[in-house]
Amino acid sequence: MKSMTILVTGAAGFIGMTVADRLMAQGHAVVGIDNMNDYYPVSLKRDRIAALEQAHGKLFTFHELDFADNDALQAALADQVIESIVHLGAQAGVRYSLINPHAYVRSNLAGHVNMLELARERRVRHFVYASSSSVYGGNDSLPFRVEDRADHPVSLYAATKRADELMSETYAHLFRIPMTGLRFFTVYGPWGRPDMAMWIFTKKILAGDPIPVFNHGRMQRDFTYIDDIVTGVIGCLDHPPADDGAPKPGGSRSPHRLYNIGNNKSEELMHLIAVLEDALGQKAQIDFQPMQPGDVHATFADISAIAHDIGFAPTTQIESGVPRFVAWYRDYHQPK
Repeated sequence: MKSMTILVTGAAGFIGMTVADRLMAQGHAVVGIDNMNDYYPVSLKRDRIAALEQAHGKLFTFHELDFADNDALQAALADQVIESIVHLGAQAGVRYSLINPHAYVRSNLAGHVNMLELARERRVRHFVYASSSSVYGGNDSLPFRVEDRADHPVSLYAATKRADELMSETYAHLFRIPMTGLRFFTVYGPWGRPDMAMWIFTKKILAGDPIPVFNHGRMQRDFTYIDDIVTGVIGCLDHPPADDGAPKPGGSRSPHRLYNIGNNKSEELMHLIAVLEDALGQKAQIDFQPMQPGDVHATFADISAIAHDIGFAPTTQIESGVPRFVAWYRDYHQPK
């Protein structure tokens, strides 16, 4: 891929920051957008942006704005050439959608339409966007395949992500914009999110506090290390879907495809905790709790489509990825 200018939304987020970092390491200019909301500590988001600015200098331009505010979005990018878009910004989290549904409607629905309109106006080379494994809802057929039905979401967050896929299909059909939707499974690693299990468990184990384990530990997750995820995202970005009328993963005949992007391996939650205990050198106190509303028992990605099309092949198992996260976590929390 020749050097170009790429818009990355959610640039202060976990995956957004790491994708932006890899793109600039390849010589691309990145324009980053993030509203820096306080869903989790803004200090972590500011540290991510500072790390990008320090590492990449003038290759990185950052705008603190909410892409759900279309006027602000248009004004900030008025004089900016944008060749491709990686739209990773969203209101994240399943449980938070139970108490603040309007945040999801604003960011994940209205905001997604604003980004689709931007892609249409700029005639971008490729629009890659974040979906979620949550769209599979209570599907009990494992592993999850992109061909599976995804019309029974069990959380509002999942419903908004499925709606994003449907709106993207419409824009790909009407305006022939090449689009790729990525159904992310559980992602972890350095610079991760404090609301995710890996961070929560690490913090509580080190503090000697009990860790909440839902469904009495009978949970499975497809944990995917961040470096593998970023390789997959950029691999997709480099290979836009063809507008050839042929069916794509997800069923579209427009230039729009859907991929699972995960580790193709579902781990027992209790095994993850054991690996984390080994990395920390400390035992966990476990507080078994019932299943939470909106959660699912298991996630497991069938990645055959993305493997076939772009050669995606994750290489990091939790036995090596978890210690890397722990090492970063300890370093990040050392007194500055």
